[in-house]
Amino acid sequence: ESLFESELFGHVKGSFSGAVETKYGRFELANGGTLFFDEIGNVSLSIQSKLLRVLQEREIIKVGSSQVVKIDVRIIAATNKDLIQSVKDGTFREDLFYRLSVVPITIPPLRERKSDIPYLTNYFLEKYNKKRGKNLKGISEKAMKALIEYDWPGNVRELENAIERAIVLTENEIIEPSDLMYYGLTVDTETGTGSNEEDKVKRLVDLEREYIIKALKKFNGHKGNTAESLGIDRKTLRLKMKAYGIVE
Repeated sequence: ESLFESELFGHVKGSFSGAVETKYGRFELANGGTLFFDEIGNVSLSIQSKLLRVLQEREIIKVGSSQVVKIDVRIIAATNKDLIQSVKDGTFREDLFYRLSVVPITIPPLRERKSDIPYLTNYFLEKYNKKRGKNLKGISEKAMKALIEYDWPGNVRELENAIERAIVLTENEIIEPSDLMYYGLTVDTETGTGSNEEDKVKRLVDLEREYIIKALKKFNGHKGNTAESLGIDRKTLRLKMKAYGIVE
């Protein structure tokens, strides 16, 4: 928490162990501009009180200093939490909530705006074609149907991860349903249609095993590259290989 405070407000040389020089905090660096707080709902109550003071007084004090520094910064904050409920639960300050929510912008989850999925998919295709040195032509109708029918509990980040993984592993010119893997699969990878709960669980397990084998083959058994392409760490990959009986 003390390091986070130093990141926000800066510190003076010698203010704590390791403070070998005076450092500008994020508020000073953003002076005259905009500071973005991602996942503001995870900030501790102690830091919340300090943020409230900054917003009210428009000034900061570096860690280890008594000198007041005036600032003029626009704050944009984002969260995936229900801050009103957090206020009721006592985990988020009510006065800070109202200071921050002058102009609230609510972005519905991806499952409630599925018309965005084709646009986002094409954007990620272009992005990861360049990043991965690929030249995929697009995505098939069945694969797009599968993406649209899925509820995306991980929202846009999960969609992005699924598209990047497909681009890395596919051997086709376009992404097909068989190239898609995402957790909680709710559509048939061949037809794009729904299925019952028993079939979904069985298919997800089989699909994950298949993708691990496919990725290991693609990267010649290199576990680091395989794990990275699947979006997991090496330890998780080893555990999954053991669980699925995949011989090293």
